[in-house]
Amino acid sequence: MGLSAEQLRTALDELARAEPAFAAALGRVGYPEPRIREPGYATLLRTIVGQQVSFKAAAAVWNKLDAALGDATDPRALTAASDETLRGAGLSRQKQGYARSLAEEVTNGGLDLAHLPADDEEAIAQLVRIKGIGRWSAEIYLLFAEGRPDIWPAGDLAVQIEVGRILGHAERPPEKLVRELAEPWRPHRGAAAIFAWHHYRTEMPVI
Repeated sequence: MGLSAEQLRTALDELARAEPAFAAALGRVGYPEPRIREPGYATLLRTIVGQQVSFKAAAAVWNKLDAALGDATDPRALTAASDETLRGAGLSRQKQGYARSLAEEVTNGGLDLAHLPADDEEAIAQLVRIKGIGRWSAEIYLLFAEGRPDIWPAGDLAVQIEVGRILGHAERPPEKLVRELAEPWRPHRGAAAIFAWHHYRTEMPVI
């Protein structure tokens, strides 16, 4: 499971003591709510279903898929389904391929989500072998579903924007710089990412 409210608070307090800009931002917007997902196949499948569509559209497709398969959380149900069934549930041809890749890896034991490597980079490497799961999706899964405390999705646009704003940069720092800036925040970079998204939602400028 993801980082708890207590874990977030403890980590952010540590960051605030080490980084005055974090302390100031925390004073402005307060602590974020936990971002928690259930670990396992269903959460990764939901990630694929939700790619490039709104939250509402993704929820509608998931409900149709669950009805069509009888149980969308069972990878065997998806591997047994026809392309017509998946298309009728709202999955594009590309997403059908991604979903089948995930379901097949889970059912044949190629991906054991209950025993991913303890090393974060090794776990990310296992996840990105699955078609449709890129580094960002893997990082979000490890942070929200497994609660790994030092995951740092530096490629996330909102994280880049908010790290720049919190630290007083005139322009959005690129991914490489965001990774460098966060090095002193180890081992609490996961909490820093969750705070960055919270800061983004709270401090978005009014246009």
